[in-house]
Amino acid sequence: MLHVCSVLRTDLSRQDLLDAAAGDAGLQALARELAAQWFGLTPGFHRLAFDEGRVLLTVCIGEPRAMLREMDFTADAVRLEDADAKWIKSVARLCRRGASVSASAPTPDVCDALTQCGFAAVGDGPDFQYLPPWAPRGLRAAASAPAGDCMVIGAGLAGAAVAASMARRGWHVQVLDAAGSPASGASSLPAGLLAPHVSPDDSLLSRLSRSGIRMTLHHAAQWLAADDWRETGVLEHREEAGRLLPSASSAQHLQWSASADAGHKRQAMLPDDSPALWHARAGWIKPAAVVRACLDQPGVEWRGNSRVAQLRRDGDVWQALDESGGLLAQAQLVVVAAAHASAALLPRELVLQPVRGQVSWALQQAGQQLPPFPINGAGHLISHVTVPGGDAWLAGSTYVRDELDTTPTMEEQAANQERLRVLAPAIASQLDAAFNAQQVQSWTGIRCASADRRPLVGQVEEGLWLSTAMGSRGLTFALLCAELMAARIHHEPLPLAAKHAAALDLKRQLG
Repeated sequence: MLHVCSVLRTDLSRQDLLDAAAGDAGLQALARELAAQWFGLTPGFHRLAFDEGRVLLTVCIGEPRAMLREMDFTADAVRLEDADAKWIKSVARLCRRGASVSASAPTPDVCDALTQCGFAAVGDGPDFQYLPPWAPRGLRAAASAPAGDCMVIGAGLAGAAVAASMARRGWHVQVLDAAGSPASGASSLPAGLLAPHVSPDDSLLSRLSRSGIRMTLHHAAQWLAADDWRETGVLEHREEAGRLLPSASSAQHLQWSASADAGHKRQAMLPDDSPALWHARAGWIKPAAVVRACLDQPGVEWRGNSRVAQLRRDGDVWQALDESGGLLAQAQLVVVAAAHASAALLPRELVLQPVRGQVSWALQQAGQQLPPFPINGAGHLISHVTVPGGDAWLAGSTYVRDELDTTPTMEEQAANQERLRVLAPAIASQLDAAFNAQQVQSWTGIRCASADRRPLVGQVEEGLWLSTAMGSRGLTFALLCAELMAARIHHEPLPLAAKHAAALDLKRQLG
């Protein structure tokens, strides 16, 4: 795998990228591939993937010294363009001994700063090498252990995503699940919404959700069939007092106020003055299709009907035992991704909350006028989802804490019907007959949430890691958390700024 990290003071346009390669026929195809992923680059970190995930580009937009401080890896080579002497020390912090540095037309101040920070000039040109006469301090972690055997417990979105990320890095991954087929828990939802969280102040959750959605959409385009997902855009509509949508977003090239002229509100049969926001990079995905695609990656082996009751350390190896104490599997690295059941397998106390959710769905009928995109708000509506028997619509979802019973209830069915009336009244009136005639089916699953409703990702102890608590945003966070974990294990550049990665780290709960 090749990692490239690029720091830009300001965003470039797609045309800038294409123009830069215009004079080099060999680069034009690569420039077009880069430009296709060059969207929504707000200030901060963005992960772009190429060559089936073997080439990873982390684009960091902002003041260079601030961006460099948020990085956590050891570089083999550095290219400096328009360098400033004030942030050379931050560059040195990220270099391994012997790292090469090429500087484009360095000023005398930059050359002096490089020398003072331990870089030795190579010849008479603008090249340097990091060879400090002192023992460097800082990040410089030892190289990661070579890939070996990895065991993942749980074959939902979180576990399958971890398996794919680790297998891509050369590990042989065995996925154990108590069920007889993958995606049998919350990931069996017929279709899930993929839309960013929005907030007037562009909160931490909003920024994290955009990073996750970018990664999920990229993998969906690479892995999934046309009927398994749609990047349709999503209309966000909220009427309740105190939670009106912001009139403008800091991510304006991803989302903006949905004007009546755009036609989105008319397609959703909402009044022109309804408060709404349009998410261009959003849509719906079948979670089970993502799970199957992850488990189908080379190097991943899935084993069903394998309920892990206990984990035991035996020297450098972790062993998974069944209820009778029999050995199910063993590996040098184990990742627990078993939703709320994860806590029982860990040697340290962890608080995980099960959350029951019920979704209502039915086949679309002739004459029903449903929008070609989902509507999100206090509940959601997804339509035109291909299922056996035709196209379906889905509405929901309920959110019942500390409930493990998956039996559908009429009370939650009625709650979904009421949510739909608030979300899209005219559409709800078309579907009321099906609800009232009890022709609407239910799907019920148990999600897992943390106390602060952010995922929990990190190392519990040597060789034992955790990835869980995605809540109702498994499609948003599972792949991002898997890449974050793999990056930490291998001392790679993180897909997020260090402060944002810390916001997902398990340490915040374990203390």
